[in-house]
Amino acid sequence: MSERSRNAVTTTLQLTCLLLGVLGLVVGLSGVYLLMKYWQGSLCFSNAYITMPAILTLASAAFLVASGCLGSWLSLRDSICLQGLFVYLLVVVFCLESSATALAYYHSVKLDSETASLSGVFQNYTGKSDDPSSRAVDTMQEQLQCCGVHDYRDWLTTSWFNRTGELALPQSCCNSTFLSCNGTVEQQIYKQGCQVKLEKALQFVLRFIIWGLPVVFLVEVVVLIMLAQLMRERPFMEYQILGKN
Repeated sequence: MSERSRNAVTTTLQLTCLLLGVLGLVVGLSGVYLLMKYWQGSLCFSNAYITMPAILTLASAAFLVASGCLGSWLSLRDSICLQGLFVYLLVVVFCLESSATALAYYHSVKLDSETASLSGVFQNYTGKSDDPSSRAVDTMQEQLQCCGVHDYRDWLTTSWFNRTGELALPQSCCNSTFLSCNGTVEQQIYKQGCQVKLEKALQFVLRFIIWGLPVVFLVEVVVLIMLAQLMRERPFMEYQILGKN
């Protein structure tokens, strides 16, 4: 390989390794976003296994950033040990990404059944500040800007609404643009239900994780091709029989 070709391969390897680091940051943000959405509606899920794609995504993001840094440094050095470590990190990243993608696809299909317990959470709403479940419902409605499970009319069948004399909805249902809202005026409350908005947010990030695997895999293939081009120049080690002396 000529010096010009080697420089071109080295530059391409540096750029693709930089892209690996950027992908690691993006993948890590998707994992953080999924965890945030889970915490917003943690009472709605029947189990906590939906966090597994986020945990695996964060782990793969850490390895992606490490691989990108190691690859950028490796393009300036000629070390067999570092090259082997780099390839090993890429294999680990692919395994983590594949596992996260499989789990993300599974939960995207089962999302309706995993949020089925949301109706029971709203039925047990008491409106008391010392009740963790009630505080969680209020926080979810305020952050997601929603009201009720499917829409605001779900509150009309709750025991809390009957105990309050059927006069108003919870204050957390009030649209933030109406400062004088007290839950009694229908036009001043959020119309969309929390289950729909929560599922849309989760489906978005789960699909993002699913489609992230082909992108990462494609970049890894390019990196491995560039690395193989550089390794082809290294001559095989010659073995010699040592004499008695």
